Amino acid sequence: MIRILLADDQALVRAGFRVFVEDEPDLEVVGEAATGRDAVRLAREVRADVVLMDIRMPDLDGLAATRLITADDDLAGVRVLILTTFEIDEYVFAALRAGASGFIGKNADTPDLLRAIRTVAAGEALLSPAATRGLIARFLADPVRAATPSPARLAALTDREREILALVGSGLSNDEMAARLVVSPATVKTHINRAMTKLGAHDRAQLVVIAYETGLIRPGSG
Repeated sequence: MIRILLADDQALVRAGFRVFVEDEPDLEVVGEAATGRDAVRLAREVRADVVLMDIRMPDLDGLAATRLITADDDLAGVRVLILTTFEIDEYVFAALRAGASGFIGKNADTPDLLRAIRTVAAGEALLSPAATRGLIARFLADPVRAATPSPARLAALTDREREILALVGSGLSNDEMAARLVVSPATVKTHINRAMTKLGAHDRAQLVVIAYETGLIRPGSG
């Protein structure tokens, strides 16, 4: 059973989500929050697997709440799926940078949202690596917004882990990386997991963010 926390300041929106989420045999709503601060508190209390997090909320917005949840070691198993009507690149990038595992618009069809919940709960990134790469490339291509490269952040990685990170940032799948490096997909997955642990990344989406933030990958170089 996937345990879900609904975080949205509109009661009708939460009620709508609850109806179609609880109609699924493998999904269960375990709490509702009307503010970002309540979302953080309830995430600690109800031990949800996935938080459906609105960006625009009073007291503490969804991005700040996401940062607090993903930075809490006691909540390492909690995944945040950002829900918003503001489907623009800046919000998507900010959500991923905050530690969210996925991003989906509130106008998404019910099957797409349910699929998103299950994808995030399984520990995968909702956005494909290639789609995430393109998004971040567009965002960082703006010199005003571009992150200052910080290669020292990668010091803990081995040469192979750094190589794998660059390939993840380029949008390659595990099979594609395995073929390029002449290793097994299982070996690639092991290196990815180790890199995620060392860099504090929740999933591949955050690895792509890190690859760009550190300057390992440059916009247009993938």
